[in-house]
Amino acid sequence: MRSDTIDTFLHNLAARIPAPGGGASAALHAAQAAALVAMVARYSDGPKYAEHAAIIERVRDTADELRTRSLELAEQDVAVFTAVGRAYGLPKSTPEEKAARSRAIATALVEAGRVPARVLAVARDVLRLAEELRPLGNPNVISDIAAAADAARAAVATARTNVEINLVGLTEPAQRAELTDATAGTDDLLRHADEVTAAVREQILR
Repeated sequence: MRSDTIDTFLHNLAARIPAPGGGASAALHAAQAAALVAMVARYSDGPKYAEHAAIIERVRDTADELRTRSLELAEQDVAVFTAVGRAYGLPKSTPEEKAARSRAIATALVEAGRVPARVLAVARDVLRLAEELRPLGNPNVISDIAAAADAARAAVATARTNVEINLVGLTEPAQRAELTDATAGTDDLLRHADEVTAAVREQILR
């Protein structure tokens, strides 16, 4: 996916095929958020920012790592969702086949839920970086911190829904608890994103 053109990705997203879908989109929202943070960090270089150079460098490098991680998750989401489709397509003519199919579906669904759960964790880390960089970064590109926060917010909201849609099909308590716990702090993350954006707007307009 990472070597596709944007047009190819959007064509595949619009097509009547199982993946890519919302899960991959969530991961790409997170990737864009991380890239925007890294860009602001790179514009916050030179003598004027020397006092905070170590922090800015760490934010830049971490954001680059999160961007790569997000792309990996986008590709993983395509793979696990494809596996869900294959599991649902297994034969179910006999009791044995039905049992095997049910086990395969449960395994595929929990894996499909884990990937957007990991996107939530990446988005959380990106938001922390954005918040840390905002008061230190180059004010000429500070609006991109808000853009990063809004992209991270989209990643959070979309990833949560994609965890929940896979959670619906699970009956095993431990698996349900794992995915439910993964989304527990989502409302806080959404508020955090809004707070970062609001802080940027306040900084711009004051």
